[in-house]
Formats: sequence, C-alpha cells, structure tokens
Amino acid sequence: MDSSHQPSVDEKRSVRAGGRPEDRDEIVAAIENGVVVNASGYRDQLKRQYGLVGLAGIAITIDNAWIALGSSISVSILNGGPPGLIFGLIVAVFYYSFIGAGLAELASAVPTAGGVYHWATIAGGPKYGRILGFFTGWINFYGWMFDLAALMQITANICISMYSVYHQTNYTYEPWQVYVTYLLVLWLSTAAVIFANRLIPYTQKIGMFFVIVGGVITIIVISAMPKRHASDHFVWKSFNENNLTGWPGGLAFLLGVLNGAFTVGTPDAITHMAEELPYPKKDLPKAIGLQIGLGFLYAFCFAIALCYAITDLDALQGGFNTYPLANIYAQATAHADGTTNHGATFGLLFIILFSSLLCCVGTVLANSRIYWALARDNAVPLSPLFSRVNERLSCPVPATLFVATIASALGAIPLGSSTAFLNLTGSFIILTTTSYAIPFAANILTRRQYLPSVPGSFRLGKFGTPINVLSVLFIVLFNTLFCFPFVYPTTTESMNYNSVILVGVVALTAVWWMVHARRKYPGPRVMALYIHGGDSTGEKVQVSEGVEVPVHGFKQERYGGVGVSKEKPQEKKKGGDGGILP
Repeated sequence: MDSSHQPSVDEKRSVRAGGRPEDRDEIVAAIENGVVVNASGYRDQLKRQYGLVGLAGIAITIDNAWIALGSSISVSILNGGPPGLIFGLIVAVFYYSFIGAGLAELASAVPTAGGVYHWATIAGGPKYGRILGFFTGWINFYGWMFDLAALMQITANICISMYSVYHQTNYTYEPWQVYVTYLLVLWLSTAAVIFANRLIPYTQKIGMFFVIVGGVITIIVISAMPKRHASDHFVWKSFNENNLTGWPGGLAFLLGVLNGAFTVGTPDAITHMAEELPYPKKDLPKAIGLQIGLGFLYAFCFAIALCYAITDLDALQGGFNTYPLANIYAQATAHADGTTNHGATFGLLFIILFSSLLCCVGTVLANSRIYWALARDNAVPLSPLFSRVNERLSCPVPATLFVATIASALGAIPLGSSTAFLNLTGSFIILTTTSYAIPFAANILTRRQYLPSVPGSFRLGKFGTPINVLSVLFIVLFNTLFCFPFVYPTTTESMNYNSVILVGVVALTAVWWMVHARRKYPGPRVMALYIHGGDSTGEKVQVSEGVEVPVHGFKQERYGGVGVSKEKPQEKKKGGDGGILP
C-alpha cells in the first residue's frame, strides 16, 4: 500500500470496531450514512470488548458444567442413582453436539445479538421468516429466563448450605430463606451488569479460572479424602435398585437425561454476545465447541469422582428443591470417626459459590441482550423504552432491569411447589431447544437456501442437512420425554408442568402476535440484509462476497473489497439517557 494513503473515515471506524482493516468483514454488513452497520442491521451501540479468551470465559462460566451437574443432581438422583447420572450425561452431550454444530454454523454466518431469533427469521424466508423469528425470539427469551431462575435458585441454596455447615445443630431449612438469598444474588448480579459492564470480561476470565482450576481441585479432593469409597457396582451397575421413579428402567433413564441436558444445555448463550466481539465469525464457533467439549470433560470426571464419594444415597434424596451436593461433600470429607469436616466442606462449597456468582452475572448479561435485541425490532411491549442503550455504561439498562424483575417473580415459584426446581430446569431445556429446532427445521424445509454463504465463516457443508435433521429429531424426542411426570404414579403436587409452561409460552406469544406484531412488528433488519426472493422487493445487492440480498431503499457501495449497502438517510431519535435509537 502507498505510504501516503490516508485511511478513510469508514476504515477508521472499522478498525476501531473490528480490529485490522483486513478483518473488517467480521462485523461490517453495510454502511449507513457513513456509519458501519453490523450483521443485525444496526450500528454498534455496545463496545466490542470481548476477545476469544474473554468469550471463552463467558462460555465456560455460563455453562459451569461440572457445577451445574452437581448442583442439579436432585433432578436425576431418583432415576437410577450414579449410573443414571453418568450415562445420562453421555447421552445429553451426544445429542447436544449436533445442536452445537448447527448453532455454530448459524452464529458464524449471521453473528447478531438476536441469535436464534434472527436465524429463524432468515431461514423462514420472505414468506414465513417474520412470524417464525417472532415466535423463536420469545420462546428463547422465556427459556433463558427459566434458566436464570434455576441458576439463582442453585446459588441461593449454596449460600444456605454454607451457612448450615457451621450451624447444623440449630438450623432449620425454610424455603423463604432461599428466596431472600435468591433476590440478593439476583440484584447484585444486575447491578454488576449495569454499573461494571467494562469489568465483566475480566470477571469472566476469573470465572473461567475458578471453573477450570476449581474443578481440578474439587475432583482431587473428593477422590482422595474419603476414608472409604463406593463400590464399582454402586457407581456403574446399580441402576435398577436405585430407580425410585416408578417408571420402567429404560424410560426412567431417558427422563433422567434432563440432568445431563441442564449440564451442557447453554450452547446459544454466547451467541447473544456477537455484537460485543471484534471477530464473531471466527470466535463464536470456537467458543461453542470449547464450551461443550471442555464442559463434558470436566462434568464426566466430576460425576465419576462424585459418585465414588457417596456413602449414603438415602441422605441425598431429600426433595427436588434441596441441595444434595453439600451432603455429598460432607460425606466425602468426613473425619475418620464420621464427624463433619467443616473446613473442607465449606471450602468446596466456596469454590462452587464463587463460580456460580460469576455465572449469575454472565447469565443476566446474556438475558438482557436477548430482550434488548427483541425490543430493537419492536417485538416487545414498550419497545422504545427497552431498546434504549446507555452508551456510557455500554448497557441496555431498561432491558436489564426488566429481566431482573421477571426473574424475581419466577424465584417465588419454589415457595409453593415441591417440584419447582425440576420445572425450572425442564422448562429451560424444552423452551431453548424448541427455539433451536425452529431455525434448523426451517433450514431443512427450505433446503438451506437462505443460509448466507459468508467467506471465513464456519460451514457444515454436505453434513449440514443431516446434522440439522438429527438435531430436530433429538429435540422432539427428549422434549416429549421431559414433559412426563417425574414419578409414577403422580400427584397434583409432584406433577410435571413443563408441557403446561410450553403451551402457555406459545399461547402468550400468539396473543401478542395478534394484538401487536401482526400489524406493527416489521421484522428485524436482517430480513432486508439476507432474505431474497418471494414478496421482497428492491434491488439485489452483494452484502458480502457470494451473498445477494434485496434491500429496500439501499444502494450498493464497495467497502474494502466487500459489497455493502447504503441506506437512505433517516431521522434518528435520542433516548432519554442520551443514546441514539436506530
């Protein structure tokens, strides 16, 4: 290049937003009035502050796999004991690997904060994309809200368990104590997301350290400290004698896969951070693969060590809303005379608590981005309010506060239901995987013709359709199973309400579609950038090499060798906090 060349304003913006000039195609989808427009069709409002290490930190911390497995062990402890736990994890990772591969391809092709919401819109094409995306976005949001509630429930139970370690003789467990702790953790996490957003990349790296190093320490301690270990038969072959669900063995095992699914069931979490990454097309697939692979490795090793440390299985079956992991730690670290080793138990719980607190922050962050992405496209009530971004804090403050408010209400459910935790975890898995299945199924039915072929992105190639088909089949199978009653015969109190929650979410979304979206929801801007054919009008322009799309009122402009588009000027409004509303 000629040394006298002076970078243009657009090149400078691209370098600031996306790094080197040659890498600007990572974030540039178009140029709107001289401003870089990202893959979602909006200008960047959030700082692209997460590198691959920071992103991996969020991925591993939100997944928190080995901690999630131990903390949700009450979900599957009745479904065959240790064998059900270990082999259920293997089955869950097997089918989530197909889901993760499909999501990685979509995230690399269209890296937006909307995630599956935008991908379903694109995959549905010009005729069905708008309604498919709308339902997918809402279903995904509700699913992540249930995950946030389950996570806060786990963290609150950890705090209560740590207190009870030193107060066993005079402490009585009460559900309201968990709820008060739940609210404290939730709103502290929310405050961190709003006021310390610039520090979150560093906290998530710390969280990754605790998950990885803390996992190694925990596995070593619970393997080495027990004075006696469980037998090989108990760990690997005691399924039938520990199947206390009332269901036949095979069915009971499949129902217990829910624990494994909850362990690794967060592959789309980091995709909602796409607009805060300088290299999303390259980094998102890597982070998803790392999340599932490393999560399984740690969870599998932890599960084996944990099961060998159990000496009294009956003591762990105190109810679905309890925290049996604390009891396992107490059994594993007990003194030779059987008395509790308070320091060791407390220390192991502290590792989990610190990791879980950082996981809470990451999950509030992800949820707020999901709702904000919906609000930008006028898909939620009071969209002008919830689409606002405080650019000084680099945070969609109203959307974050809304997420915390809804989570506060969900946290009260365990006060009136003995199976609430099962319903929270089950609904998270069912709703999120349903939101994954919609873009996968749409891709299959449209023969993947709307999936952008973007240079440098992760592609499944000829394996794309088979992987999408297997993902949808697995999702349908296990979501159906996860709606079965947890025990048989069942009662009103122990009933599984996951199917009711799924139908309720779809019904609420349908009502909002009829009342508002059918006429006032234009669909996300990705429709103009990526969908071609059908009833779309306008000139086809090349957004990136090899991709032609129709854009209403756009004209083509070349940018660094990548075809981009320029939108006609339009008036911008200022939000109440000074942020620009696209």
